[in-house]
Amino acid sequence: QEQVVESGGGLVQAGGSLRLSCEVSGRTFRTYGMGWFRQAPGKEREFVAAIRWSTNDTYLADFALGRFTLSRDNARTAVYLQMNSLKPEDTAVYYCAASSAWDLRARASYDFRGRGTQVTVSS
Repeated sequence: QEQVVESGGGLVQAGGSLRLSCEVSGRTFRTYGMGWFRQAPGKEREFVAAIRWSTNDTYLADFALGRFTLSRDNARTAVYLQMNSLKPEDTAVYYCAASSAWDLRARASYDFRGRGTQVTVSS
């Protein structure tokens, strides 16, 4: 089974940037890709971005378009979420996970194992 460790969160002012990292270990060859989700207090966990192992195609939520980019290393051991032009509404705990299904946008495709990393954007 895959294990993940998220890092890179922190406190940043609006308009600033953060780069989140997700270190992956385990049987990633059984997975379709990696995704990032976020959960703000009192809200549902929502899709942020994902990358498909086989094609390197990336998928972004509408709110992330033009601001966030996703990349990976060649060994399937890490994915990175670069977040620019951060807004206070981006404040949340960010989780990464491996997808066991083709649909990388669906929350049900993932088994969340990491503790997440807190991102706080001040206005």
